[in-house]
Amino acid sequence: MPFFKDFKDLRRRSRASFRTTDSSSAEGSNGTVPTAKSTSTLNSSYGAITPPKLNTVNGSSPNLTTIKSSEISPPPIPPSRPPPIPSYSNRNSVIGLVPSGSSSTMRTAVPDIKPHEPYIRSIKNNSNVFQKIIVVTGQIGPDPDAKQYDGTLTIYHDANGQVCPPTCWLVSASYFKALVYLTPGWNNLRLEFTSPTISRTQQLTFSSETRIHYVPLNNAPPLDLVILLGSDSPGTFDAVPERIQREGNGLDVAIRKYRMAAHLWQAFTAENMFRWGFGRRSFRFDEEWQTSTVSQRDMDAGKMKNEAKVHIVRSDRTVAQLRDIQLAQQYTDAQRKGELFDIAKEAVKRHFNMSEGQKRYAAVLLLDSHWDTQLELIRGHAALGGSSGDLSLAIFGSQALQSYPSCIEEVQLAFTDCTKTDTSHVANDCNESGSNWEAANIGIGAHMHEVGHLFGCPHQEYGVMLRDYTSLNRTFVAREPYSTRTKSQGMRVCRVEDECKWHRLDALRFLIHPCFRIPGDSGLSPDSSISYYPVENGKLIVKSPTGIAFIEIYPEGTPVGEMCKAYIEFVRNGPVGVTYPQEISITENDLRERISPEFKNKRLAVQIFSNGFGKLTIENFATLFTKQRKASIPSEKNILMKTISNGQRGYRSNTLGNGEQDGSEPIEVVLDTSHLQTKLLRSIKIYHGMAVDGLEFCYEDGERQMFGKRGGTPGGDEYMLGEGSEFPRNVKANRH
Repeated sequence: MPFFKDFKDLRRRSRASFRTTDSSSAEGSNGTVPTAKSTSTLNSSYGAITPPKLNTVNGSSPNLTTIKSSEISPPPIPPSRPPPIPSYSNRNSVIGLVPSGSSSTMRTAVPDIKPHEPYIRSIKNNSNVFQKIIVVTGQIGPDPDAKQYDGTLTIYHDANGQVCPPTCWLVSASYFKALVYLTPGWNNLRLEFTSPTISRTQQLTFSSETRIHYVPLNNAPPLDLVILLGSDSPGTFDAVPERIQREGNGLDVAIRKYRMAAHLWQAFTAENMFRWGFGRRSFRFDEEWQTSTVSQRDMDAGKMKNEAKVHIVRSDRTVAQLRDIQLAQQYTDAQRKGELFDIAKEAVKRHFNMSEGQKRYAAVLLLDSHWDTQLELIRGHAALGGSSGDLSLAIFGSQALQSYPSCIEEVQLAFTDCTKTDTSHVANDCNESGSNWEAANIGIGAHMHEVGHLFGCPHQEYGVMLRDYTSLNRTFVAREPYSTRTKSQGMRVCRVEDECKWHRLDALRFLIHPCFRIPGDSGLSPDSSISYYPVENGKLIVKSPTGIAFIEIYPEGTPVGEMCKAYIEFVRNGPVGVTYPQEISITENDLRERISPEFKNKRLAVQIFSNGFGKLTIENFATLFTKQRKASIPSEKNILMKTISNGQRGYRSNTLGNGEQDGSEPIEVVLDTSHLQTKLLRSIKIYHGMAVDGLEFCYEDGERQMFGKRGGTPGGDEYMLGEGSEFPRNVKANRH
């Protein structure tokens, strides 16, 4: 393991300097693939999971109105209307985009809202967004204490309806939620509210306008959407006969439903990231020019648009092999519960022709999942997510696919459909899918949970990464219907604080993940490695070229990487965007101040995360300051050429390399320049082949110090140090 007392003093009396780069980095993923029960089959009795209140920034307010009981009439057909007021601005470009979650001088002040006018509270006028479909919340009128109304909100996405046809959304107690479809550039939205409870002597339609700027993302890695079929699969999924007759259950329907579910994941995540103060950032999809299905009208007309691509992948296994009872995750005695993940992994790798070093992220729908009515379990299904080498993967079955919306017009219907689940044809997954809307929650939400694993999120104490997705519907509709799961009437008004959410630690992981980068983020160094150095007074210095993002704290008895109890974050959200300190210092007291008193005497483990998803684990923080971590610093050599110490102490850093190769042995070097004022480092030789074998430090008096071995190229590559010399900046040391 390398050790330098003071790297800045590596070469005395020379202005030339050089920099080493640690190539070791943690894989930005969940790492291991769970093979226990499916997330959709876990016991839902998990105790209290009341989450903390979310931060609300820049117009996102959960405190809108109080509820008042009344009945709602069905949404009327959208009335005819005049076109939106045109914008007379000729500003068609934006210099220096600012996400809607940050402080932006581009957004205008809150407009003067009149009584009965619809007002979007979750996003400011002239905001920038980076997703095609966003979720918005708002209220009718400016005063939350005023008389409350039920009715219908109609959103006109453009002046002539060519972008997307008008969509209708329920208004409950003057509160509404809706999805908005956007096209690249400026979008002029018109909102109209109608209500049968407003006196006939008053105006019947009340409207307002909002302007949103949509910026498509192209530079972040996409999340690939994959439907996996058996080699002999007919391409159908479980559905009740009435559904099959009405909409079908073939591959084309599966594609539409899966694409819409993915847009709901994306919109849900973007809104959550905004509420946590990180802007409306989310993962993006790979798109292609194809027949549009996001709108029913576009699909019926065969209109072509740029939409998320769903890859159809055939496995080399037959349907019977995929439905083998020994692969069924819900079967208690199954011997190969994790094998479906491996099957999907190999099929995806083959489909994308992946080469070493090519990182991909894929969410896979197992279309051949099937409800076995005799055994009462789902065959061909597993809920798993994680990383395997360069592929991050999330898999989930199609048992609830019939309940998914297939277009934006069906979203509200899907999350309010109380049709009872017919278990003679489809599964009531975990006995929490007793109706269509609850089945949509479980199917869409549990698959999103596995996508969370794909992006490196472990299980948390609340949120999507526990089981809070049973209330996923509350993000997209203002009122909740009767629940067969709780056997009670749903919420009269679904407010922001009642919604399912991503845990704060999930949001922090997304913030540093390459797939979530947005315009305005600072450039990211390819080296996200983390190093640490224990120093005096119990301080630990932690460094990373990309910056330190946050530290998770795990008291003894808590599995490291699961259900984090406490954390420290170092994210700086300022006017120039999100930044991270490249160096921080922490003490054990800093950690203990953040954990419960019950863990006061327990040892502490920590996981440190850097921007770019570097990760480093310290299993026992206290051991960093033991005698074994200290080293004696020699001061000079006596007449017998023996090095003696003057009592100075140094501290060992974390080990460079993994030490997993055969013949690996630890090596420690204290450079003479750290303690001999007269020593002058003349050059450094690097011995290497495909990796670095050793470093040789050559001094002006002819003495040499060797770190590692003289392997690889005979004689090594020598780099001179001194005035005018240039030491390479891109050499990476992979010494084990």
